[in-house]
Amino acid sequence: MGPAADPERAREEAGRRARGRLRRYCAANRLNRLGTLTYRGVGEHDPRQARADVGVFFRRLRAGLGGDPLPYVWVPEWHKSGHGLHLHFAVGRYVRKGLIEEAWGHGFTHIKLLGDLPAGSGVLGESRAAAGYLSKYVGKSFDDDRDGVLRPKGLHRFDVAQGFSPRLIRLRATSRAEVLEQAAGAMGGPPDVFWSSSEVEDWRGAPAVWLQWRG
Repeated sequence: MGPAADPERAREEAGRRARGRLRRYCAANRLNRLGTLTYRGVGEHDPRQARADVGVFFRRLRAGLGGDPLPYVWVPEWHKSGHGLHLHFAVGRYVRKGLIEEAWGHGFTHIKLLGDLPAGSGVLGESRAAAGYLSKYVGKSFDDDRDGVLRPKGLHRFDVAQGFSPRLIRLRATSRAEVLEQAAGAMGGPPDVFWSSSEVEDWRGAPAVWLQWRG
């Protein structure tokens, strides 16, 4: 049975791709502040209504910050207690909590700048950590949603502000060492994973390397 015919494998692959897109977006836009939006009362159980509420929230937030374009990402999560949905988001600038409360208006809010990271992590390290937190919720949505009930068709696992997608960077050099140095500079540090075809004894293709920076 191939991957296309295996629903479980297809779900895992879709989750992997979604988490990768989210991590790249967070890192590219330096989204290093994590927030949560929660509903009061019985909560909200309609994913489409929650999506509409988040759209209003970010429009109000952007207006309260002066109207300039604002990169962000948000991910829904179903509350374990059955309270319905709450919403996790990340932004890349300081926003006073009072403005977040005013923009949300449906209940409780929380936001924090990530700390407890290794010395020298910087904003890029913080944004990768934020992406790591949010990608867990994206992965969880794939585990929870087995029949489409929790996520109606047509709704994304997460959403982002338009116009801030990571751009393709082409690197050119005369040696492998030089291009690897350029890549590390572009990504803000050395890769977490390094693989080279030179490590494979029976490699028959063109020389290749593969690098990964984790969120």
